[in-house]
Amino acid sequence: MTNTVRGSSAIVGVGTTPGWNSPGFSALDQLGVAVQAAADDAGIRVDEIDGLFTSTLTHFMPALSVAEYLGIQPSYMDGTNIGGSSFLAHLLSASMALQAGLCRVACICYGSNQLSAGGKLNTLTEPSLWELPYSPRNPISGYALATARHMHQYGTTREHLAHVAVSARRWAQLNPDAHERDSLSVDDVLASRLVSDPLTLRDCCLVTDGGGALILVAAERADDYPNPPAYVLGVGEATTHRQVSAMADLTVTGAVHSGRRAFEMARVGPGDIDVLQLYDAFTINIILFLEDLGYCRKGEGGPFVASGAIAPGGELPVNTNGGGLSCNHPGMYGIFAAIEAVRQLRGTAGERQIGGVELALAHGNGGQLASQVTAILGSRSTL
Repeated sequence: MTNTVRGSSAIVGVGTTPGWNSPGFSALDQLGVAVQAAADDAGIRVDEIDGLFTSTLTHFMPALSVAEYLGIQPSYMDGTNIGGSSFLAHLLSASMALQAGLCRVACICYGSNQLSAGGKLNTLTEPSLWELPYSPRNPISGYALATARHMHQYGTTREHLAHVAVSARRWAQLNPDAHERDSLSVDDVLASRLVSDPLTLRDCCLVTDGGGALILVAAERADDYPNPPAYVLGVGEATTHRQVSAMADLTVTGAVHSGRRAFEMARVGPGDIDVLQLYDAFTINIILFLEDLGYCRKGEGGPFVASGAIAPGGELPVNTNGGGLSCNHPGMYGIFAAIEAVRQLRGTAGERQIGGVELALAHGNGGQLASQVTAILGSRSTL
């Protein structure tokens, strides 16, 4: 099948809130700050946005609420919510809308006041009816279940998991905008409070406020904007279940399929990617996604991360901003993976910048390992 989406759109603006704890700001306030920052980065006015792609934790009709807040009347809207991977999926729908001429300037955006509104790591979606009688603490219990199975089946250890958290923190220490930058050791992770066996507090993502936004245009217009464009080369989506109890294999995620689809569309392979931004709601995520995206064999993810491979100076840079474990996590993290990928492609990531980045992968996760979306972005030389 011929694919005409590859390289048809480009990200020309990115923006985030200036911090990750903003008492008094609503979720829409957080989103609005990020959209204005992205518009400024792209050199446009917010009212030039005519394609809106958004989802939030708190709005039943997010596209309508966000459009009204921003004061725009878009000609194309998409408020699809498949969890934290939604915004990477929006990269595909935005690219197709731009290619079809349904809009000229697309904005993907998100905002949340999860920390200042209560600060709890829990799901705000509908309960899983068949699991509710067992009183799970979702989403943590589902990830703990997958972790325990991976440990049983492959010999993965808590020390392996701890190395994921420590690697994220080491990257965060290179990022002045990261929420957590204090030193963190493997022993610190192992000694932290148990939250849902075998996951400790430091195996869990942060709870923060924050917003993020991306501005996209058709590729032929990308040179009209002030910053180097990041081209959307491939996006793959997959889902394997809704409730974690329906997951066929707790050690294999839909990233196997989303990754394959993204690589095929982009016409590259895992070994061609220079930097990875992976949705790390919990430490087990990184191990699962590295395996399922083809960076190590199934069951070898634990020793791979413990070798230092994903930390600063390692062979495979992963979550260079500190990820959801140390940079920020305002409930749905996927858009921030894409933003960091763009910054690495632009060469504007400061002390954490990886040299010579031409291809970047951003991977999103939604629900309890339920939705997986892989996006591959590239510089002009990759077209």
